[in-house]
Amino acid sequence: MKIIVPMAGRGSRLRPHTLTVPKPLIPVAGTPIVHRLVSDIAKVLGEPIEEVAFILGDPAFFGDDVVKSLMNLAESLGAKGSIYRQDEPLGTGHAIMSAKESLSGPAVIAYADTLIRADFDLDKSADSVIWVKQVENPEAYGVVNLNAEKEIVELVEKPKEFVSDLAVIGIYYFKDVGVLKNELQYVLENDITHGGEYQINDGIKRMMEKGMKFVPGKVDEWMDCGNKTVTVETNQRMLEFLEKDGEDLIANSVIKENANIIEPCFIGENVVVKNSTIGPYVSVGASTVVENSTVKNSLIQANTKISNANLDNAMIGNHVVFDGNFETISIGDYSVLE
Repeated sequence: MKIIVPMAGRGSRLRPHTLTVPKPLIPVAGTPIVHRLVSDIAKVLGEPIEEVAFILGDPAFFGDDVVKSLMNLAESLGAKGSIYRQDEPLGTGHAIMSAKESLSGPAVIAYADTLIRADFDLDKSADSVIWVKQVENPEAYGVVNLNAEKEIVELVEKPKEFVSDLAVIGIYYFKDVGVLKNELQYVLENDITHGGEYQINDGIKRMMEKGMKFVPGKVDEWMDCGNKTVTVETNQRMLEFLEKDGEDLIANSVIKENANIIEPCFIGENVVVKNSTIGPYVSVGASTVVENSTVKNSLIQANTKISNANLDNAMIGNHVVFDGNFETISIGDYSVLE
């Protein structure tokens, strides 16, 4: 089994946090999004992973540190790591075809801006499984249309009239991903685009037209990391899951002085907490200092200093200095203080 991970986007909706860190590498509950996604997929598949292929964008942004992190991730799963580049943002189908040398045999394609919790048996009798989640507002999503046999017969993007409430979450299994490659090659050669982009759905639709069997797979939880608000919510939910799983979320090296930590929280290595209350639902990255503050429902990354603050529903990046009693301030593009 292979896992193909398109992750070339710049994550503009999550700015300023993605100005220096690619969105899939932003930690949620202490672990980068793409690391948790790939590891969770490997866990639920329950079979050896032969290769993990990552499709990255501009090397100036997705540089050597990113490549090293991803190769270590593949190695941790006992898999070969492969790196491909999508030189232009020309859509989901174009991204997948950037890794065409790895498109053979059984594979899962997973877009790296979402997290899941699932426990399922893979239906290997189908040509493809498209994972879905029931949603309350299907008109905001791409959804699947099922026939009487509960097979997927149509993909509909943001339907104006009700088709189904099963939204496509961006994770797909193909019994032979080489078939999808052939259909996407046709899409590229015949310049079949939507808004100037080549989409995976056009390759899937061609497979459906040839009578291939597509079935839905359902996940228990689908958590988005598309913007700041939903990423903070995802951090909260993931902390709850990890606490139920019995994971130790507070590093032994944490220094506490007159500190109150209300779990669940993730507190990284060498964090210092002084005269502060942290939690619930807070993640704090390594070597961060929090003093004279109250922090809840928030995500704070590494090597940051928070002082004299009262934070709720906050997301703060790496190497930040924030003093709630500020007199001078220096804030870059896309920053928000409310």
